[in-house]
Amino acid sequence: MNSNNSSTVRTALEKRAFDYYDNKRNDALNLDLGTTDGYYHHHFAVGDFDRAVLDLDGEDREQAINTEMHRMETRQVDILIEALGTVPATARILDGGSGRGGTALLLHKAFGCRVEGLNISTYQNSFARQQAEVHGCADSVQFHDRSMVSTGFPDASFDYVVTNETTMYVDVHETFAEFARILKPGGRYIMTTWCNNDIVDPNPPEAGAIDEHYQCHTHRRTTYLRALLDKNLIPYQVDDLTQPAIPYWELRSHSKLATGIEKPYLDGYRNDRVNYIRIASRRALTSPNTDR
Repeated sequence: MNSNNSSTVRTALEKRAFDYYDNKRNDALNLDLGTTDGYYHHHFAVGDFDRAVLDLDGEDREQAINTEMHRMETRQVDILIEALGTVPATARILDGGSGRGGTALLLHKAFGCRVEGLNISTYQNSFARQQAEVHGCADSVQFHDRSMVSTGFPDASFDYVVTNETTMYVDVHETFAEFARILKPGGRYIMTTWCNNDIVDPNPPEAGAIDEHYQCHTHRRTTYLRALLDKNLIPYQVDDLTQPAIPYWELRSHSKLATGIEKPYLDGYRNDRVNYIRIASRRALTSPNTDR
């Protein structure tokens, strides 16, 4: 099945992302894990897991592993919440690449503010809207069939922007320019992503395997930092979370839901060719003087 969303899909990379996620409708790894609490994720996790789950047998072991994976994925949103700090209920957050809505719903749960999700997958947006209804926050958490590079929102209309492992599907120069446009002066952008550690290897084979599997493009770490600065988003905190990202993939490799992509992540993180990072940036209060 393939919905038509040609108005928001422009590039080959965007089309691959749309085809991949809009057609991913019966995937147990994403759907089954969210049935316990109604939070459906398309991101991974940081932090350790309960090693006791591996001591169990049979179906008890499998169920415990999957429950633990979902707990870790849900807790992963805390690294965004932590970086955002104190967010007033009057604030407005944009979640770029909002998937089935898990991150946006958890941000609203944490802060009680309005959250707008953007996604080029019409199927996932429909799913996310249903979950907002289930969680009783459909008036405050809304999902739009739009892309991160063309949000359709007015200038300076958001206090915060977050992306949770989604920037590998966009041109970051275009996207960060759009984020800078819609952020209020002094507004903040928090992102999590994996990236190539180009100090070690600008084109690691592990990233190539990840890109092929997820139909994405893993950017270099320096590309992110330069693009942010070029677009007037000033990084003030950069966290290397590579080592804390390893246990999730160790646990997932024991699950029957493992897809085979676990090894490239583990190898890339362990040999430091692929990193997992969080960057917090702030939109400059004034635009640079381009006349000089």
